Amino acid sequence: MSDKKRILVVDDEPDFCSIVQGQLEKEGFEVDVAYNGVEGIEKVHANPPDAIVLDVMMPEKDGYEMCAELKDDEKCCDIPIVLLTAVASHVTSTRYTHADGMSTEADDYIAKPASAEEISDSVKRLLNI
Repeated sequence: MSDKKRILVVDDEPDFCSIVQGQLEKEGFEVDVAYNGVEGIEKVHANPPDAIVLDVMMPEKDGYEMCAELKDDEKCCDIPIVLLTAVASHVTSTRYTHADGMSTEADDYIAKPASAEEISDSVKRLLNI
C-alpha cells in the first residue's frame, strides 16, 4: 500500500495490542493504540483514523459505549469499527452479551480469541483493500 491507512487499536490488554499492532504494521498500516474507551475517543477526535479495532470490555468507557458515541457523531460515524469481545454467546451472567455486540452499529464483530490475521483481514475488507 502506497498511501498508509491509519488504524486505531483500542484494548486494555497491552500484549494483545502489541500483537495486533505488529500484524497490522506488517500489512502496511500505520497503527495507534489506546488502552480504554476514553483515551480512544480522545485519539479519534484528535486525529481520526481510517478504521478502529475496538475491544468490548474495558475500563472507563467500554467498547459498546465508544462505538455508540462514534456512530452518533457525524464527524466520526463513517469510520469502520471492528468490535472484539471475549464474551461467549452462552454467557448470561454479565451485562456484555454476544447479542448486544451483534446489535451495535459496528461494521464487523469478531469473537475472541481472534488471530491478528483475522483482525487484519477484517480491517482490509472494511477498507476495500
